[in-house]
Amino acid sequence: MPSLIASLRTLSFIGRVLGRVLGALPLTPSDDPEASALVGAAEDARRAGRREEARRLYRQAVERRKNDVRALRGLRDLTVEMEAWLEALGVEERLIGIVAGAERRAETAWLATIHYELGRADVKGGRSASAVGHFKNALRAEPGFVPAALALGDALETAGDAREAIKTWERTAEQNPTLAVLARLERVYRQEGRPSRMIALYRAAVDRAPDDLALAVALGRVYFELEMLDEAADQFEKIEVRAPDLPVVHAFLGAVFERRGETREAFAEYRRALRLGDAFDWPHCCTACGAPSPAWQDRCPRCRRWNTVRPAPGR
Repeated sequence: MPSLIASLRTLSFIGRVLGRVLGALPLTPSDDPEASALVGAAEDARRAGRREEARRLYRQAVERRKNDVRALRGLRDLTVEMEAWLEALGVEERLIGIVAGAERRAETAWLATIHYELGRADVKGGRSASAVGHFKNALRAEPGFVPAALALGDALETAGDAREAIKTWERTAEQNPTLAVLARLERVYRQEGRPSRMIALYRAAVDRAPDDLALAVALGRVYFELEMLDEAADQFEKIEVRAPDLPVVHAFLGAVFERRGETREAFAEYRRALRLGDAFDWPHCCTACGAPSPAWQDRCPRCRRWNTVRPAPGR
């Protein structure tokens, strides 16, 4: 039995050596203490704000141990901080090829983010075709990456391909009926003189997300703007039953009653809205850190994460 165990250990050792030679197995920290020391020094330099030094040290660590996830993630995070997007993309593509399972999901989100930022840089530089490619790659990596969908539609519209822009936003609205996406489509339908399409857009969104009060309020607003006062009143009164203390609901109800000539009812709703607050725009917040935001943004101003700002739940 001892000889069998010894043989198995020998085979295991040989397999690990071959794997390292062939690049099939990542090295562990104990395999290369110098690489581990480089990563540690890079992290210290990064915390101290010495970015270029940290970058150099991370690169050296990766040269010694090419599949070191800790070194690659450190270099990825650093190049993102420095907005060195092309280098970040190369590092992230290496990470995608290494990790698996639950870790891969987080890495694909990073891949989408980096392609999105590369697309934004191309837009600023007037490279519209390249921008479109990066935005599409972002959506391939992360189909629910709303900032990329918005930016792709904007880029296509700017390039004169309004039809494809609308298709992009419509596909996104089917999966992620967020206010930012719906606002793009509402603008287009309004310009085309298609009020029924505007209503259908928000009705479909409310059907997909019946618990989203922000969408319900948006449908009521569309009714109001189209002078469909009875429908608007009915919509806002339904919302009031579910959330009686939303100032925006009472402000719109006041406006509806005012247009109907029902002055007393209008004043009562306006007074209630003022007691509760004066916000007509639906507040947003970051789903990662909870930071409030007055409107949708592609990136949270506090935690700096992308695609996390959503309408705040009604209270």
